Amino acid sequence: MSSSIAQMNRSVAITGAGAGLGREIALGLAAKGYGVFGTALSDVEVEDLKSASNGRVRLAICDLTKEVAVQAWADSVSDALGDAGLDLLINNAGILTPGPVEVLSLNAIRREFDVNVFGALSVINAFLPALRKARGRIVQVSTWTASVPLPFNGPSGASKAAMEVFSAVYRAELKSFGIDVVVAAAGNMKTGGPAKTASALERVAHDMTPAQRALYGPAFETFTAKLNDMQGSGLDAVSAALRVIKLAEQIPAPSRAAVGVDAELMLKAAREKTDAELDALRLQIVGLG
Repeated sequence: MSSSIAQMNRSVAITGAGAGLGREIALGLAAKGYGVFGTALSDVEVEDLKSASNGRVRLAICDLTKEVAVQAWADSVSDALGDAGLDLLINNAGILTPGPVEVLSLNAIRREFDVNVFGALSVINAFLPALRKARGRIVQVSTWTASVPLPFNGPSGASKAAMEVFSAVYRAELKSFGIDVVVAAAGNMKTGGPAKTASALERVAHDMTPAQRALYGPAFETFTAKLNDMQGSGLDAVSAALRVIKLAEQIPAPSRAAVGVDAELMLKAAREKTDAELDALRLQIVGLG
């Protein structure tokens, strides 16, 4: 039977805490008594969360693609924590680059990997000394599309799948230090992401050449409508955050768990269906089956 870690005098660092899921996780853990540190993208996000948490959440603006900036943030947090170390690291930050792989520029795909993979790796490595002190836990926020990748959503699924592999390796390499590694595979969420996704989808469609539009236009329009609908009807941010917090505190630590009913169904499908069945399913999901 699972239980929960006691929250008194515990600490957490959360990437992407200025908005969406990360913001709700930060507020939820602050309300439970954690000392909360996080990254944000703007002064507006920093001030908003400072006000919303009555000063209990301390955010820093940090570009996760800059290793020096990540190390500086981790050092400042570690210095504040001292010998106690860091109890919990939640790697939540990520971006989405939708579009046909043939149409997307390699620079756009590299940018997604810079944030979702190399940024996440730099954060984990920077905090490992503090995590070792506390025998802490890492929660890597992922997505079910890492297990059932969708057409026109390749960079997101691929980058998150890469981090799931790294998470499994970290879990083995860090076991002797008492550090748990949990993958939280999220489903569709109403966390502020849908508006950003809709904007990205519009931009990709607008930037297509006439030849690309002739090849992919109708199918991409169908995908766009379906994805916007799925995200708009997804799990609300507070409920998703509560689920991630539960996984972060659960004992024993799960190696991987779903966030949302749709994620549970997709992880089950990835385990049980054949490749041919999954090929049909991924087309059906985006309205092309």
